[in-house]
Amino acid sequence: MSLDGLYRALREEAPFADFVTHVEDVPARAAVAGSLQVPLPPAFAAFLDRHGLTLRRHQALSIEHLRAGDHILIATPTASGKTLGFNLPVLERLASDPDATALYIYPTKALAQDQFAHLTALAAEVGVTARAAVYDGDTPSGRRPGIRETSRLILTNFYMLHQTLPWAHQWERFFRHLAFVVIDEAHTYRGVFGSNVALLIRRLRRLLALYGADPRFVLASATIANPEEFFQRLTGLTPVIVDQDGSARGRKRYVFYNPEALGPNMASPHQETARILARAVSEDVQTLCFAVSRQLAELVARWARESLPPALAARVSPYRAGYLPRERRELEAGLRQGEIRGMVSTNALEVGIDIGSLDAVLMSGFPGTMISARQQAGRAGRGEDESLVVWVPFADQLDQYLARHPETFFGRPHEHAIVDLANPYILAGHLLCAAAERPLSVDEAVRFFGPPAAAHLQSLEHQGLIRLTSRGYVYQSHPAASQVVSLDATGLQPTVKVMTEDETLLETMDWKKALEEAHPGAVLLHRADTYVVSSLDLDHYVATARKQAVDYWTDPVKLVDIHILDERRARDGNGVRLAFGEIEVTEQITGYKTRVFDQMVALNALNLPSVTYRTMGMWFTLPEAFVRELRLRHRNVPGGLHGSEHAMIGLMPLTVLCDRWDLGGLSVPLHPDTGAATVFVHEGVEGGIGLTEKGFELAAEIVRATYDLVRTCPCDVGCPSCVYSPKCSNDNLPMDKAVAIEVLGRFMDVPPAP
Repeated sequence: MSLDGLYRALREEAPFADFVTHVEDVPARAAVAGSLQVPLPPAFAAFLDRHGLTLRRHQALSIEHLRAGDHILIATPTASGKTLGFNLPVLERLASDPDATALYIYPTKALAQDQFAHLTALAAEVGVTARAAVYDGDTPSGRRPGIRETSRLILTNFYMLHQTLPWAHQWERFFRHLAFVVIDEAHTYRGVFGSNVALLIRRLRRLLALYGADPRFVLASATIANPEEFFQRLTGLTPVIVDQDGSARGRKRYVFYNPEALGPNMASPHQETARILARAVSEDVQTLCFAVSRQLAELVARWARESLPPALAARVSPYRAGYLPRERRELEAGLRQGEIRGMVSTNALEVGIDIGSLDAVLMSGFPGTMISARQQAGRAGRGEDESLVVWVPFADQLDQYLARHPETFFGRPHEHAIVDLANPYILAGHLLCAAAERPLSVDEAVRFFGPPAAAHLQSLEHQGLIRLTSRGYVYQSHPAASQVVSLDATGLQPTVKVMTEDETLLETMDWKKALEEAHPGAVLLHRADTYVVSSLDLDHYVATARKQAVDYWTDPVKLVDIHILDERRARDGNGVRLAFGEIEVTEQITGYKTRVFDQMVALNALNLPSVTYRTMGMWFTLPEAFVRELRLRHRNVPGGLHGSEHAMIGLMPLTVLCDRWDLGGLSVPLHPDTGAATVFVHEGVEGGIGLTEKGFELAAEIVRATYDLVRTCPCDVGCPSCVYSPKCSNDNLPMDKAVAIEVLGRFMDVPPAP
């Protein structure tokens, strides 16, 4: 292995060295040992001795707090040993109480299977009869009754739990004695999915209370900016935060490799990623490359193989969640055993599946959050091993801001994880589910779901979905509530099936997404094959597509209108006003563009219904005198507003844990509801999930970073690194970068939140 050789090549050899814009050397750190007031049982201590393990500070703290009956959130980096910190006290409790049970919840089936193997081995070594089992959609129906009746430790996911709770009576033995609920990779439960999960957890806690169970909740998470708030919103409980990492860390060197360093479009970040991966494999540096999409994972692996001799090319492979389980297990084993020297993966390998210790991580594009970036970087150099991380940023606002501000990449706090309990559509759906699981009284609803639940129950009763009985509200509709409430959506939205002409199901989409992506003429990509949509039946919620090899792609044209319903918060500065509140968004898909590469070759009209939904947003208004002065100087006011809107949306994920695709925007020189030039940033889901409320609170930080990004971008008139957006259906027109800088400069007059 030549880790130093690869590092020197990147720093010194042309053309690699031309694109290296920053290097950072993070020194090694010694482990910090922890101690327990009461030693572990002899069998547990013997296990640690056999494997040469010593409890670290955060592991010992986790054990002590769980022994004391606390709920805890363990927030330490990847590979710090969080799992041991909760596995030991869980098994210790199962050893001392023969009736006790534990529920482990993972974000993916693959991770549950991986941890099942580790838990089974650990339980056997310490002499605990746990009868651990995985209970998910892949578990044969014939095995499920036996698991419910005998297992003491069950591993599952929230999708399965959502379908299981209506049958809680079958789980009475397990639920009545439930001592622990462990939620691993908890930071993944954010946004719409996280908000649904938070209410699902409240449904679980309600049923457990009926059985007299009050388990300790254990959340294992990457480091986030608001751990206590996040735990409380997700579970409704108050935790102890364990974030004093005591794990050892080897030296880690970072290289920022920016294809935009010599100017826009000087080199393809995807081709450069493949070139670096090929060089790493040729240096015998075992490397895991993270790509932002399934298609790029396949392409980067193929390009790297094409530049290597056959013997080395055979040791490079793509990896993604769409592969069959058997294929994924074989690839994971190949990486773990060192047979595969270069793996290109989606974020499927970001979470803690055991793939051994790697030499280097190559990140193609910023993964969206600092949490994910640090999770991915942590996959290399486990323990005290030295490692290398190479990041290849893309030409978009967030990537380029971080590439030009490495102090932000390494020094800024983590993002705020957002879980919203106030979305009326999500809350109503889970109240339906709760009423279907057990009769639901108003007092119970308020206790577990909050004061707004009472009014929602009345509304659901008026809609005929529930009825009041002597025992409480019961669900009285069809089909089952858990079948119509999706954990990935807000409310009871219709689902559109995308079918082939031979009636094979390709995928499902919610109504709004189908209008954008499954309209007649749209090109869909499914497992590397292209399909062209021939029809969209909006009465029966079915789109029909035919498999067809095409060399073009399609992009919807959308008109957006916004009406302010309720301004809830606002603050002013020097004539500029920032407000937050409820808005009504109307979106109309009027056509679609046919593109070959990035060149539009045709504009096609569509006749589709508009979509109107209520959501939350924030908006800036500019003083009339400032706008008048811009016009007197013959400046492009609409272009400046448009550019500031794009840039703020692109950088908002820097502070709020979201993706820019979760957000929408609108900018107009005169809005009828404000009477002023206005820039809106709004949430793209019905009811909102708290993103723009957090954005309102952190607006000063967002605007300051956006202004700095646009002002320092080396382009002349605007580019994807500053004011252009790939989401814009108007081809980024009108646009004026210089005016956008002036507009953002005025936005900075709004004071920070008190």
